[in-house]
Amino acid sequence: MIRTWFERLRELFSSNERHNERASPKEDTSVRSKGTVAPQPATPKRREREFIVIGLGRFGTSLARALVEQGHDVLAIDVDYRRVQALSTELPHVVQLDATNIDALREVGADHFDTGVVCIGTDFESNLLATVLLRKLGVRRVITKARTRTQREILLQVGADEVILPEHEAGVRLARRLSAVDFVDYLELSPDVGVVEMLAPKRLHGKTLAEADLRRKYGLTVLAIRHGDQLQVNPSAEARIEAGDELLVVGKMSDAERLSD
Repeated sequence: MIRTWFERLRELFSSNERHNERASPKEDTSVRSKGTVAPQPATPKRREREFIVIGLGRFGTSLARALVEQGHDVLAIDVDYRRVQALSTELPHVVQLDATNIDALREVGADHFDTGVVCIGTDFESNLLATVLLRKLGVRRVITKARTRTQREILLQVGADEVILPEHEAGVRLARRLSAVDFVDYLELSPDVGVVEMLAPKRLHGKTLAEADLRRKYGLTVLAIRHGDQLQVNPSAEARIEAGDELLVVGKMSDAERLSD
């Protein structure tokens, strides 16, 4: 019977459970896992729905919680012992260790995770090194948080597959909403392409999607139409746009702004 890597973690650290409760904040061996101890598998296998999250600040903690709530297995890591202790009742698998130490990462099986997310926001050197080590350990997909565009470029150069700038992206979304009164919400997919939730312009009221012909005229694809509490996903060409409807479209931001004019 094939078991997840987390079951191996439970056995690996169960013998140290009593020691961990007495560990000082500087010690790097503290795991809290729920459930029973399972036999150790001979060869742990990589699983696509298992994530390792390094750095448990506000962003990392929110990410780890959301992934757990969605049913994924998450190994959460932070160097701060008190932070790990505080989260041990919320996250099934949380470890206190130094993520800039490759041997420590290898000991908890970081090399067997498909996706790693590095969220060390206050120490860029540690953020950078943890990213490099995950890549060196063979983690297939490495996503890293950055605070500036310069950090983003550096992280991409050292091997990060994706770099996110939460503060920047939140600012861009707000700016889009404030500058375009017909925009309800906005999600950036690339610097010039995004998903926009917008109020249907008056000139489209009463028209079907075929009559509006937004793809040909504006280069926009309608993903959904919201009419009051009803949401019509992947609407047909005969779907009619009414006053007060909201359109969820994907395409270039310049084209979405042109439609809202």
